[in-house]
Amino acid sequence: MGRTIVLAVALLAAALLTWLQLEPPRPRPADAPADRFSAERAMADVRIIAHRPHPMGSPANQAVRDHLLRRLTELGLSPEVQAADAWMQREGREPMLAGGRVENVVGVLPGRDRAAPAVLLMAHYDSVPGSPGAADDAAGVSAMLEIARALQAGPQPARDVVFLLTDGEEVGLLGARAFFGEHALARRVGFVVNLEARGGSGRALMFQTGPGNAETVRLFARSAVRPMATSLSQFIYERMPNDTDFTVPAEAGIPGLNFAFVGRPFDYHSPTATPERLDRGSLQDLGVQALAATRTAVDAEALPAAGGNAAYSQLAAWLIAYPPAVGWLILAGAALLLLVAAARARRLQAAATWIDVVQGAGALLYALLAAAALLRIARRATGVEFAYLEQFALFAHARLFEAALVVIALAAALYAAAALARGKTRIEAAVIPLVAGLACSLFGGFDAVGAGIGAGAAVLALVTFGRPASLPGAWAGVLALGFLAACAAQAAAPTAAVLLVWPIALAAASAALVALAAVKSFVDTMIAAVVAMLGLAWLGPYLHLTFLALDAPELLAAFAGLTALFVWPLAHPRIGGGGRLTSLALLLIGAGLIAAVRFTDPWGEHRPQPASVAYVHDTTTRRAFRVAQAGADVAWARQVLTSDGGAISRRALPPIFRDPVAVAPARWLEPQAPAASLATGLEGAQLLTILPPAGARSLAMEIRPTVALNELAVEGKPTGLSAPAGQWTRIRWVGDRDGLTIAFRPEGSGALELRYWSADDDWPAGAAPLPARPARVMAFGASGASMVAGARQLSW
Repeated sequence: MGRTIVLAVALLAAALLTWLQLEPPRPRPADAPADRFSAERAMADVRIIAHRPHPMGSPANQAVRDHLLRRLTELGLSPEVQAADAWMQREGREPMLAGGRVENVVGVLPGRDRAAPAVLLMAHYDSVPGSPGAADDAAGVSAMLEIARALQAGPQPARDVVFLLTDGEEVGLLGARAFFGEHALARRVGFVVNLEARGGSGRALMFQTGPGNAETVRLFARSAVRPMATSLSQFIYERMPNDTDFTVPAEAGIPGLNFAFVGRPFDYHSPTATPERLDRGSLQDLGVQALAATRTAVDAEALPAAGGNAAYSQLAAWLIAYPPAVGWLILAGAALLLLVAAARARRLQAAATWIDVVQGAGALLYALLAAAALLRIARRATGVEFAYLEQFALFAHARLFEAALVVIALAAALYAAAALARGKTRIEAAVIPLVAGLACSLFGGFDAVGAGIGAGAAVLALVTFGRPASLPGAWAGVLALGFLAACAAQAAAPTAAVLLVWPIALAAASAALVALAAVKSFVDTMIAAVVAMLGLAWLGPYLHLTFLALDAPELLAAFAGLTALFVWPLAHPRIGGGGRLTSLALLLIGAGLIAAVRFTDPWGEHRPQPASVAYVHDTTTRRAFRVAQAGADVAWARQVLTSDGGAISRRALPPIFRDPVAVAPARWLEPQAPAASLATGLEGAQLLTILPPAGARSLAMEIRPTVALNELAVEGKPTGLSAPAGQWTRIRWVGDRDGLTIAFRPEGSGALELRYWSADDDWPAGAAPLPARPARVMAFGASGASMVAGARQLSW
């Protein structure tokens, strides 16, 4: 019972330390010293920029642009507007091209040496449709304006500071592509600081750098204030499909830092992302980190150059960085500490055998697989689908859901230790993950992955838990397997290996100090508890950010394994079943929390249910539909659908909605449709022209030619993209334009199938108006838009 109490205190202390690390700083007031960053001063701009949704190409976005021009003029930065057509493209089975007319706002704070490479601060001022974008990215834009003011309050910077407020980031990084591809200042940029957000709160995370980041990380370490940064996030982000404006200069080889605060996912790209809900502390943290990094870069004798990469992580109030090869030295030290621990335990004549060691390794593997099976069934048992809008039910219960997953992962780690100490528990230990894995198939059909994980854990239980194992031997096996995993990570991905290398080194130090817990003593118990508290507190932010970034709770099983490294000497009782009962009780608590997530109504005035409706005209069939892309089960959305008396059904409406959506017949309103024509240009080039109806904010098309189309150019600009024969190529334009011309050279005579549609943000004037929306429902994304689609066959 004594060790259980000590373990509980250590876990609670680790949770408290984690919370303190994740808590943003207090916002500075508007009367803070002039050279300091003040979130309250920045909020004045947030309130103007995020007054309403302002997607690219909208009148609201043009009003934001004008405000930024006024503010940069007030700051003496001589702003200019860079207007340009910009495109992003994606090749593959269905090539895609997305573009628009962007209007970047650019200002310069002159430095003492105008010829030196400049430092560029960047944030985007457009929002997604339907969201005011107070966090993403009005916070970043407003922080930049406050940083400009703070820099001017100090001495003149050593080099120029360029302020780039981009347009069209949400469409495809269009503003950044236009600036770095065409603007003269881009050639002078030597370092980039980008400001972003994902959610409405949280600490500012430095989650990405430019290539060859060793010098960049050293610069950041000199300036960072309570940093949140790890080379693991850099490793993961490089392999994810997510992009920010920073992607463009990073791909061009320009060093820099990418910051974003991450938290409260319900407010990400949501109508609830209002200035009132924005966490001022998060804005303060973002501004302080970016201002410090900018000042350090501006005054550096030389800006960082691309070279080798660094392994790094936050540790308390510091950033620890080193060349990746140093990880091997840390592992060598861990190996030496493990040998010292084993030697000390042997001198104390601890009763441990090689079988105990093997059982300990098996128990750690069991903890990993059992946690994965339990976490997988926990996610499925919530009843929430994995599509983005469906996840808002989990976002509304984010804290409760995270607590449930943490408790379940902890229960798996503690149960493995207790079951191995008790022995003769292999049937029970096998049944728990096996039932969890098989139960995954109760939600959405047979789940081979869940069943496989559960079966693997069951096999390990049958092999491992047949006899009790001594604490020194079992913990030695746990640490040995953890050491091998850290070595494998260090060999495969040295910059990401910090998540394993640091914990195994700390756990090995604990084992050496207490001689693998060979002798039960108060001092050794307290040492193990303090080390466990410190290790888990360091892991806490990693666990939290993994939960926020990825809807894949099974990944949290890794933290169950890492937790086992530290808590094993406290969770492995020598006799009796107290630890086992404690872990089973935790598992029941986790199940109760999951039940609360499933059966508690997540919606309310502060977290309204998303719904998205649209009015669609298909000019090919001369039929109209009311559509609910999301929230079809919401009474308000059903009222919208049935306003013209039609019955609701589910069907696809290509080319706009490829997957089935809720639709109901609507009145035909004689809309103005896009017009398409094909003409022959110079040297046999074909010119496809689409004329959008008046007021359309976006225009999209799909083309499927009978022969390959080469040298695609949009408005005279080559795209480098080809349209393969027999495949759909998708093209989208955002922003006001009289027409869109696409030139191509076909590989001979042929034809193309053309599907096209336009959209504007307003409900059709001739339709029955939208009913009043209750406070518990929010119009998400482009809800309320009217769309007009058509199709043509064109030949040459």
